[in-house]
Amino acid sequence: MSTSSGRLIAIARHARSHGDLEELETIDISAERGLSGDFRGASPGRQVSILSQTCWDEACAALGETLPWTVRRANLLVDGLDLQDSIGAVMRIGEVALKITEECKPCSRMEAARPGLRAALGPDWRGGVLAVVLNGGQISRNDIITLEV
Repeated sequence: MSTSSGRLIAIARHARSHGDLEELETIDISAERGLSGDFRGASPGRQVSILSQTCWDEACAALGETLPWTVRRANLLVDGLDLQDSIGAVMRIGEVALKITEECKPCSRMEAARPGLRAALGPDWRGGVLAVVLNGGQISRNDIITLEV
């Protein structure tokens, strides 16, 4: 097993489908609810969506425009980790453990947010990953993350 480390640089949740994202400094996560107050928290296989800052930067570069990361509608923005081909890996943020279940493929909502964004997020897992909560707890911006592959 190999381990890499990075940092949690942003947290967001949406209380309802198609609702606005709320950025937070800290949040509670549980295996039953996912991110506290997030509407997707009980979704099997996709409780938490995770986006890499590097991949977001690459997608924005492909568009020739800098967009806020929340346009992607992900829950966690991480830095320093390669999430490509990471299905089955366990991401640890303090006492919280998340198991990566699948690639988060960009949907039509990305195209509605910015023409060309869906295609820009398509290659190399730029859209991020989805995860389920193995162990809950509290996470905060700037927490250290380890990824066990």
